[in-house]
Amino acid sequence: MKRSDKENSLNIVFYDNHLLIVEKPPNLPTQITANRSTSLEEIAKKWVQEKFNKQNVFLHPIHRLDTETSGLVIFARSSKALSRLNKQLREKKITKKYIAEINGFLDQKEGELKDYILHLSYRAKIVKSNQKGAKEAHLIYKVIKEKKDTSIVEVTLITGRYHQIRAQFANLGHSIVGDIKYQAHENKKYLKNKIFLKDKKSQLETSKNKQNIRKINLTCFLLKFKHPIEKMDKTNELLEFEIKPSFQ
Repeated sequence: MKRSDKENSLNIVFYDNHLLIVEKPPNLPTQITANRSTSLEEIAKKWVQEKFNKQNVFLHPIHRLDTETSGLVIFARSSKALSRLNKQLREKKITKKYIAEINGFLDQKEGELKDYILHLSYRAKIVKSNQKGAKEAHLIYKVIKEKKDTSIVEVTLITGRYHQIRAQFANLGHSIVGDIKYQAHENKKYLKNKIFLKDKKSQLETSKNKQNIRKINLTCFLLKFKHPIEKMDKTNELLEFEIKPSFQ
């Protein structure tokens, strides 16, 4: 087992024969998409090939982060690890915590959000529970810091829906800082009243000046789960990995 190995600009947080934990930077998809030929998975595979001098590499992500989101991603390096980690994920035995910087301030400093989400093309929409295709979205949050115009919030996902954190906070009128996509769909009654929203024109100009770098202030900063291979789990304790978000 090895922790904290930064090579070829890829931050390897941990690896052994069955696991690889990588810190994904923003503006990089977890897997190849129709619009992007480079992905975290491809870069990680190349790292494993070079590190262990192997061409045929088994490497599969257990979960994905949005292109704009940064943070920790679990990869399975064996079929047995893949099967068992997927089982842990289905049974909600993998803890995933995020740090988000949201626009404005929440009246309730801690609580939970329960909504129903519909996965549209490239966007998630909060809808009524009886709408066809809608799935329950559940998270727990706690405000840990308030800045001049924004709040730093710790989020624990109970469900893992498409764009869940982004859509649920935008629905409250508190979009993630830098998230142009969901600012455009925020609940307008909040925007007209008391919630401060960072200047969109300024953010659009910043994005343009940075050659369309897609980055939002949302990071998966903590993962906690059981090692999938018993003989590697000598202490019978949960593995825990944590990083510090750049914007915190």
